[in-house]
Amino acid sequence: MSTPRTVLVIGGGAAGNAATILLRRAGIAVDLIEAKDDWNATAGSGITLQGNALRVLRELGVWEQVEKSGYGFAAVGITAPDGTILHVADDLRTGGDDLPATVGMQRPQLQRILIDAVRASGATVRLGVRAESLEQDGAGVTVRCTDGTEGHYDLVIAADGLGSTTRAAIGIPDKPEPTGMAIWRIAAPRPAGLTRTDLAFGGPAYIAGYCPTSESTLYAYVVEANRDRASLPTTSYADEMRALARHYGGHWPEITRHITDPTQVNYTWFDRMLVEGSWHRGRVVLVGDAAHCCPPTLAQGAALSMEDAWVLAEMLTAADAWEDALFQAYYERRIHRVRPVVEASVQIGQWQLDGVRDADIPGLMGRTMTMLRELP
Repeated sequence: MSTPRTVLVIGGGAAGNAATILLRRAGIAVDLIEAKDDWNATAGSGITLQGNALRVLRELGVWEQVEKSGYGFAAVGITAPDGTILHVADDLRTGGDDLPATVGMQRPQLQRILIDAVRASGATVRLGVRAESLEQDGAGVTVRCTDGTEGHYDLVIAADGLGSTTRAAIGIPDKPEPTGMAIWRIAAPRPAGLTRTDLAFGGPAYIAGYCPTSESTLYAYVVEANRDRASLPTTSYADEMRALARHYGGHWPEITRHITDPTQVNYTWFDRMLVEGSWHRGRVVLVGDAAHCCPPTLAQGAALSMEDAWVLAEMLTAADAWEDALFQAYYERRIHRVRPVVEASVQIGQWQLDGVRDADIPGLMGRTMTMLRELP
């Protein structure tokens, strides 16, 4: 059997964009559909990219743009709520010694870089479009879309995120579950002297932290117990975040001055999910948040998603036949790497929810990040 040559990617986030770029490089015809008309080009505040994420971005051919657009650093500080520095630790270079330990970026900027790379790859892109139905046969998948088009593909890659409708459509019942925590985020100007991520534990929030995202910007966040979202009108978002942030010292007073526009504040719950057994049904395979998600306590969500795309694309381009054994091998290769990260990310948050004062958070983080130095 010759290698199938047509793929539909559903979802234009980090995983879907990465898969599209890599498959197009191998000469495979790719259609990408994305539900959002704007391709999420303006959504989000900031993102922390550790070395294993940078390794994939280099493989995608966009590392130079990322390096120029972001802010690299190599340490994380732990502070008291009043801003007193308690400890500074070197970040592990999980992408290898030839890449920075960490790069902070404005999330929209990363998305725009990936969008440009997808466009340049020659993939067919349709925005504001969803998959309406998927019908599988022995040779592939017929997909009908909301724009009235229909196509037959050798493979469908479901990269449509936490609430993946594709996951449900192929009979995988897993859904994200809240962990009990929520996060407020905002992009803001970077104060002079702020050159790394600092994390404050304690005070009115479980965590108050920030990450530089360029020479002039950062994103800041505070983590608390999740609340009924219906009781939080979006018009109150700036007030709610500012009420928590004002209790923190160090660089926080200057950051807090900029928490004024509720439309610039993002509020989300922490979720967890890990699909077990397999990440495919027939010729439809899950990548990224459609297959797994975890709290950002280890800043590994985007990294794991892009790793999925890298591994899957590598396996697809090397195989003569795309069949169950290949997709199961993809799952087996990824689950042993993804599960420890999901479990560690959830455990760090649970220790805080439970008020465990002697939890070995540094030890757990160190063991997990050391594992991520290995190639996926």
